[in-house]
Amino acid sequence: MKPLLLAIGLTMATSAALADDLVQYTTDESYADVIFGLENAIVDQGLVIDATSHVGDMLERTRQDVGSDITIFAHADVYSFCSAALSRKVMEADPMNIRFCPYDIFVAQMPDQDDQTIIGYRGFPDGPMKEVEALLDTIVRSAIGLD
Repeated sequence: MKPLLLAIGLTMATSAALADDLVQYTTDESYADVIFGLENAIVDQGLVIDATSHVGDMLERTRQDVGSDITIFAHADVYSFCSAALSRKVMEADPMNIRFCPYDIFVAQMPDQDDQTIIGYRGFPDGPMKEVEALLDTIVRSAIGLD
């Protein structure tokens, strides 16, 4: 009986962890419109974009160099930023929350789905980081007009 309970417990823990890994929204807005909305939503929160990683461009540029003929994204960028006040709050609660900083939001479009854009972020563990997750969700929803 105990091994069965352990297996059920591990299955439930794995499902919960997987559910926290990714939060994403799909919209029929153009990629350019979602990017524009995201940049404005970040700035509207009083935040500054620290970096934009052009992941899609990098993967396409290096595709043949690594021996692939697959185009993964038509477009894909990751926006990184931080909130000094919120970061201080979550790191005062647990200094190891540094591992989550800066905060990232991705925007992607698949090559065969130019009528859909995906925007999202990674989920955070229960506790103080849920406040960061709420901020990211507010920004993402604002970017695509769900606020």
